[in-house]
Amino acid sequence: MPYRPLLLLSLLLSFLGLTPLPLLAQALPTIEAKTKGLTRQEGYFPIYWDQDSGKVWLEIPHLKEDFLYVVSLPAGLGSNDIGLDRGQLGGQRVVRFEQAGPKVLLIQANLRYRATTTNPAEAQAIRDAFAESVLWGFTAQAQTGERILVDATEFLVRDAHGIIPRLKQAKQGTYKLEASRSAPFPEMLKAFPQNTELEARLTFTSDEPGNYVREAAADATSFSVRVRHSLVKLPPPGFTPRVFDPRAGYFDLSYVDFGVPIGVPKERHFITRHRLIKKNPTAAISDVVKPIVYYLDPGTPEPVRTALLEGARWWADAFLAAGFKDAFRVEMLPAGADPQDVRYNTIQWVSRATRGWSYGSSVTDPRTGEIIKGHVTLGSLRVRQDYLIAEGLLAPYTSPARSAQQDPMLALSLARTRQLSAHEVGHTLGLAHNFAASLNNRASVMDYPSPYVTLGPEGRPSLKDAYAQGIGAWDKIAIRYGYTQFPPEVDEKAGLDSILAEAQRQGLRYITDADSRPQGAANPYGHLWDNGADVVASLQREMAVRQAALARFGPAVIRQGEPLAVLEEVLVPLYLGHRYQVENTAKLLGGLDYSYALRGVNQQATRPVAATTQRKALEELLATVTPAALRLPRSARTLIPPRPPGYPRHRELFDGYTGLTFDAYAPAQTAAGMVFSAIAQPQRAARLVYQTDLDRTLPGLPQVLDRVTARVWQAPIPADAYDASLQRVSQQAWMNALFDLASYRQNAPAVRALVYAHLHSLDDWLAHHPGKDRTTQAHRTLAHEDLDRFLARDYTTAKGDFEPTTPPGAPIGETLASHAEDWLQRRYRREVLLEHLAAQDEVCGY
Repeated sequence: MPYRPLLLLSLLLSFLGLTPLPLLAQALPTIEAKTKGLTRQEGYFPIYWDQDSGKVWLEIPHLKEDFLYVVSLPAGLGSNDIGLDRGQLGGQRVVRFEQAGPKVLLIQANLRYRATTTNPAEAQAIRDAFAESVLWGFTAQAQTGERILVDATEFLVRDAHGIIPRLKQAKQGTYKLEASRSAPFPEMLKAFPQNTELEARLTFTSDEPGNYVREAAADATSFSVRVRHSLVKLPPPGFTPRVFDPRAGYFDLSYVDFGVPIGVPKERHFITRHRLIKKNPTAAISDVVKPIVYYLDPGTPEPVRTALLEGARWWADAFLAAGFKDAFRVEMLPAGADPQDVRYNTIQWVSRATRGWSYGSSVTDPRTGEIIKGHVTLGSLRVRQDYLIAEGLLAPYTSPARSAQQDPMLALSLARTRQLSAHEVGHTLGLAHNFAASLNNRASVMDYPSPYVTLGPEGRPSLKDAYAQGIGAWDKIAIRYGYTQFPPEVDEKAGLDSILAEAQRQGLRYITDADSRPQGAANPYGHLWDNGADVVASLQREMAVRQAALARFGPAVIRQGEPLAVLEEVLVPLYLGHRYQVENTAKLLGGLDYSYALRGVNQQATRPVAATTQRKALEELLATVTPAALRLPRSARTLIPPRPPGYPRHRELFDGYTGLTFDAYAPAQTAAGMVFSAIAQPQRAARLVYQTDLDRTLPGLPQVLDRVTARVWQAPIPADAYDASLQRVSQQAWMNALFDLASYRQNAPAVRALVYAHLHSLDDWLAHHPGKDRTTQAHRTLAHEDLDRFLARDYTTAKGDFEPTTPPGAPIGETLASHAEDWLQRRYRREVLLEHLAAQDEVCGY
C-alpha cells in the first residue's frame, strides 16, 4: 500500500477518535501469515523454527519491558587452560526491546549507576548521564497488534560468548567464526513460561591453532561449540536485598546510587543470595514456601555421584541452623531436563583434556542480588589427582593381590569430592572463600584444605583423618547472616550484627582471596591448602610425612604391569607436597595480622606477626632447602627410565638437563627455587624493611638475607657427593632469587639499596672463599663472576619503572581519585582471575 493513503487513513482514524495501529504494522504481514506452516513454541518469548530456510523467528510480545539476557556454553572445548568449559556461564544483563521504525533494538540498561528516588526526573537524569548499550538491532518482519516478529538467526549465530578473544588471550591462534559451518541448533530451541532458550552451533577456524586446542578438539583447525542465549523473566517483587558486610563472607553486588542524601556514601553494597521465605515468619524453625533445590548431572559416574550428592546435602544443616526446615535439597536432574535451563540449580561433572579447577557460578538479578540459578562445574580429573597423591603417600601395591583389596586411595578421593561438592555449591549460595577457616579446626568448607596426613605408629603416612565431614561452624554463621528471616519486631541490622558478634566470640576468622592469593600476601591466617592454626608446625608435619613417603618410594607406588617410567607421575606431587605450606609459612615474614574491622566494632585492626614467630618461620623454610630435604631416594634416581612408546612426556613431569633420562638434580632446583622466591618476594621484602622502623625487635630485610646466605652458602660442604651437588643447586637457586629481587623494577628504594648491598657482600665472600676441591672452586668461581657481571651491568637511571603517583586533584580531589581506585580494583580482580585461570593447581577448584 502506498505511503500517502496510509497516512491519510491514519489521520482520519485520529480525527474520529480511534487509535490507529502503527504505520509499520499495517505495512507488514501478520505474524500468523508470516509463520504459516511453522510450529509455534509458546513461552515467555514465543519462537518458530523454519527447517527449510534454517531460520529462527522470535516473537516479541512486549516492548520496553526489562528481562534478563544470559549467554552460556552448553557444549565446550574441553581445555582447562583456555577455560571454555561445558556449562560455563557468561554474564547476565538486564535488557529490553525498543522499536524505532522498522528497527527493533535490544538495549542493555546501565545498572552500575542509579538513583533511588521518588522523583522520576531525577531518575531519568541519571539514566541519561551514563550510557546504555545497544546489543543488537533486529528488523521487524511481521506484526500482529503489539506483537512483533523478528529474524533472530544472525543474533544467535555470532560469537556472543567471546570465544575468539579468549583464544587470542590464551595465545591459541587467530580464529574466526566460520558462518558456512555455523547454524542454529534446533534440538535446543525451547520456550517456557518464564524463559526462552535459544542455541546455536558455532564453528571456529584457524590455520595455526595452538597446542591447547590441538589437545582437546577433534580438528584444531575447525572446532565447534554450542552457545546458549537465555531470555529470562525477571523475578517478581518480594525479594529484599540484604546489606553486604565485609566480615560476613559473601560476594557483593555494588553500584553507585546518586539518589542518596549528601553525606551518605553513594556506593551501595548488597550480598548475593537465593530467595528463601518461611511459611511462618515468627517461628524459630519453619517450613519454607519454596525450598532451594539443586540437581546433579546424570552424566556423573558412580561412586562420584553418591559423593557429590552427600557433600552438597551438607548445606541442609546450615539452613536448619538459620531456622529453615527442609529448605535445601539435592536431587538427580530429571530425565529430559536441560542443565542450562535457568529453572534448575545444576551441579555438572565436566571433563577436560587436562586437570584443572572447579567453580560455582550463578545467574543473578543485577538489580537486587537475588540468585536465580546456581550452576556448579566440577572438574573430573581432580579426583584422579587426589588418587595419585594418595598412591605416593601409601605405596600400596606391595603385591598383585593388594590391588583387589579395599581401596584407601579411593576413600581419600571421595572424601575430598564431598568437600569439593559442598565448596562449589557454597559459592552458588553467595559465599566467598574463607581461607582462615583452618585456623578454627576446619570451620568452613569454603576453605581450600589439603589432606591432613599424619605418621602412624610405624612411621607410615596415615590418611584416616584426611578431610573433615560435614558443614563447618563458619558456614552456619555465614548462612545465618545471609538467609535468616527476622520476625517483624526485630531490627534486621541489629540481628545481623549480633550474628557477626557471635562469630567473633567464637573466635571464627574470615580472610578471603585478595588477602590470601597474591604471592606477596601478608595475612598470617589467610592460607590455601593448609591445616591447623600453627603454620610452622604444619610445615614441619608435612615435611616429616614427605620424608617418610619418599623413604618408601619405589615400584609399590604403581600397579603391576605399568611402565616404570610412570613412577615420575607419582613422584612429582609427593616431592612437591610441601609447596603450599612453604607459601603459607613465608607469609609470616613481614606478616601483618589484620581483619576486616569496622569502626565501632571491637576488633583488632592490625598487628605485626611476633618476632619469634617470624624467625621460627624462616628457620623452617631454610630446613626445606638443605641437602637432606632436597635429596631423592635412590629408588627414584635409579628406577625411572626414559619414557616408553605410548607414554610421551607432558607438563606434569619435572624438567631437566639430561635429555631423555630422568634428571635427579632438577627437582631440587625446582623445590629450592620455590622456597627462595617466596622469601625474596618484593612486597615481602619491603615490609621487612619497614617493620623494623616501628619495632626494632622485628627482623629486618638485612637480617633475613644474611641468615639465608649463611645457611645456604656458608654451611659445611657435605661429604656425600650427591648431597654436595644438592647444596650447590640450592646455592645457585638463592643467587637466582636475589638477582630476581634486585632486578624487580617496582622495588621500594630501600629494598633496592639493601639487596645490592647484600650482593656486594656475597660477592666479597666468594672472592675470599674459593673452595678447596675442584668442583667447589668451579662453582664458586662462576658464581663470583656471575655476581660481578650482574653488579657491573649498564644501569642508566636510579629510578625504577614504578613510582608512586600523586592522586588526581582536580576538580576537588574526591571524584577522580575514587574512580581511579575503583578502576585499579577492577583491574586487580581481573588480573587475579586471569592468574587463577592459568594456574593448574592453585585455582578455585580445590
